[in-house]
Amino acid sequence: MITVVGSLNMDLVVQTEQIPRVGETVLARDLRYVEGGKGANQAVAAARLGGNVSMIGAVGSDDMGDRLLTVLERDGVDISGIKRSTEPNGIALIIVDANGNNSITVVSGANFDLDAEYIHLHEDKIAGASIVLAQLECPLEFVAEAMLVAKNHGCTTVLNPAPAQKLSAELLANVDILTPNETELELLSGHSTATPEEIEAAGRKLMESGIKSLIVTLGSKGCFYMDADSAEYYPSYKVKMTDSTAAGDCFNGALVTALDRGDYMHDAIHYAMKAAAISVTREGAQPSLPTVKDMENFDVWYQERQEK
Repeated sequence: MITVVGSLNMDLVVQTEQIPRVGETVLARDLRYVEGGKGANQAVAAARLGGNVSMIGAVGSDDMGDRLLTVLERDGVDISGIKRSTEPNGIALIIVDANGNNSITVVSGANFDLDAEYIHLHEDKIAGASIVLAQLECPLEFVAEAMLVAKNHGCTTVLNPAPAQKLSAELLANVDILTPNETELELLSGHSTATPEEIEAAGRKLMESGIKSLIVTLGSKGCFYMDADSAEYYPSYKVKMTDSTAAGDCFNGALVTALDRGDYMHDAIHYAMKAAAISVTREGAQPSLPTVKDMENFDVWYQERQEK
C-alpha cells in the first residue's frame, strides 16, 4: 500500500500567450477550476496506475473541499485520513503560457491546519503502508513526523522537496528516496546545478545527509539518478508539451506505484518518465494524469506523439 502525506488544492488556471512580467497585464482565454495540490495529484497518479493508495491531509469545509474529496474517492483513494478544516480550502493560482510553461502561486489555507499530532491520529495508515510519499506544501513539522513515523514502521520513505526550501539534517536522515528538481537540488545542497557535472557534485553533497537514493527531475532533459554505487542520466520521451502542471507529481506517483509492485529502480524510473510524458500533453493537474490503459498503450501513443 502507498500512503501519500500532503496537500490538496483547488487550482485556478488561466491560459495566456505569455507569463506576465512585473507590472505587465496580459489577457487570458478563460478561467478553469481544476482539482490539484501536490499531495492529491500524486495520490491520484498512483491510484490511476493501479496503486492501493491512502491519503493524509486537509481540505476546507466548503464546496471546494467536497469536490476534491469526491474526485479522490472516484479514483479509488482512501480519504478517511483527510481532515475537514475550518480554514479555507487551499488554492493554487496557475498561469500557463502558449508553450505549456507555468507560473504557480499557492495559498495554503487548510493545508497548514496540520501538525505532528495529526500524523499520530492516522498512524495506522502509515503502519499499513510499504511506501510513504510526502511533499512540502504542508507544515514541515507535519512532514517530518510523517517521515519519522514511516521509518519507525519500516516503510520506504519518498520525499518530493517541493516547493523548494531548506530542510533539516534530521528530516533528510529519515528519507530513503529524495526527488528534487534542479532548483530544489541547488537550494538543498548549496551547490550550483547548471551543468551535468555540477548536478552530480551537488547530488553527492546531498547524499551525505543520509538519503539512500536521489532522483533529480530535469524537465525535458529527463532525470538523473544517484545512489551509493551508481549515477545515471535518463533521457526524456520527447513530446509536444501542452501544460507542464503536475508533471513532477505524475512522475512521483508513478514512481512509487512501480516500486510498490516490486519493480527495480531502473524500470520504475522509465515507467515514471513515460507517465510524465503523457501528462504534459494534456491540460490541467489531475485531468492530465494517465491511467493503466494509457500506459499499456504507451508505445503506440508515443509513435504518434513523438516530437521529431
